[in-house]
Amino acid sequence: MTVTQSGLQGTDKPYAQRPITIAVDCMGGDAGLAATIPGCREFLAMQPKAHLLLVGLPEAKSACADLLSTGRCTWVEATEVVAMDDAIEVALRRKKQSSMRLAINAVKDGVADVAVSSGNTGALMAVARYVLKTMDGVDRPAIATQLPNAKGQATTVLDLGANVDCTAAHLFQFAVMGSALVSATSTRHEPTVGLLNVGEEAIKGSETIKETGVLLRAAAADGHLNFFGNVEGNDIFKGTVDIVVCDGFVGNVTLKASEGLATMIGGFIRAEFSRNIFTKFAAILAFPVLKAFKNRVDHRRYNGAALLGLRGLVFKSHGSADAYGFGCALNRAYDAAQHQLIEGVRIRIEKALAGQAAADSEAAQTA
Repeated sequence: MTVTQSGLQGTDKPYAQRPITIAVDCMGGDAGLAATIPGCREFLAMQPKAHLLLVGLPEAKSACADLLSTGRCTWVEATEVVAMDDAIEVALRRKKQSSMRLAINAVKDGVADVAVSSGNTGALMAVARYVLKTMDGVDRPAIATQLPNAKGQATTVLDLGANVDCTAAHLFQFAVMGSALVSATSTRHEPTVGLLNVGEEAIKGSETIKETGVLLRAAAADGHLNFFGNVEGNDIFKGTVDIVVCDGFVGNVTLKASEGLATMIGGFIRAEFSRNIFTKFAAILAFPVLKAFKNRVDHRRYNGAALLGLRGLVFKSHGSADAYGFGCALNRAYDAAQHQLIEGVRIRIEKALAGQAAADSEAAQTA
């Protein structure tokens, strides 16, 4: 593999015979290098076979000197940075040599297996979609991540903000892609899918939700999906199903609410230690339990959202992520690449669409 000033050249070494390579947008996020570089150090310590392409401005290279000296990192020089407040048009049309764009280019060119960025979400989705294109059968990519649940595991939720207005076909595709994500990165090969609604009954919800339910039940009857049925908001945190499907508006609100809950719990624990001697004593006794609970709901542990439906792997780290959170996002991206998530999504989409086409054909013949 070689890296040049003008671009990246891939390798023809078989996938299974080379380390997983992650292209890292070192400049993205609120903290930038202060989070991404320490996060990379923690990640490399945990994944001894991984390789990183560190993409950043020339002046950032010195911050990566120790990483580059290990032989497990390669420097890729960018000349621009996509700011958190940049318009999508700026990121897409004017900043073609940004750290974000070059990281995604590395995936397209086959130099990296996955790209990770903490940068502007809208810009990342737009650039990734433009560079990598969507898979056949996928109308819109979706953002998927995990939220902690009461079972000590996590519920995968999508979409989280990429698509505010969705049709039934879009939500159906999200369900299929979410199933591929969970089956590829966990032991649940046929994960359960729930459709977020205002009630469990099939007659409830908007027309879009009702139409989506029809599509999901048909896919379940054909064995292409493990559809549980409608679920409500509390089911996300109860762990009723493995995957919850919703539009991007609802998903983004749910994500921000869960992050707020984790912050509130941390604040509560700190407050109880400082109120008076009695609450301090009670808090000290309960500290191990409180700490374990705080760690379980710590949103940093679940950082790293997959941009599903593209022809290449891209993961979005939270813009406010610290080093620990960014390291978690790298681990999640590494896991997805190692389990060949792209191939899993492609296969499931093909089967689901074939089943839909067969059902439509049969319906047309009997009409």
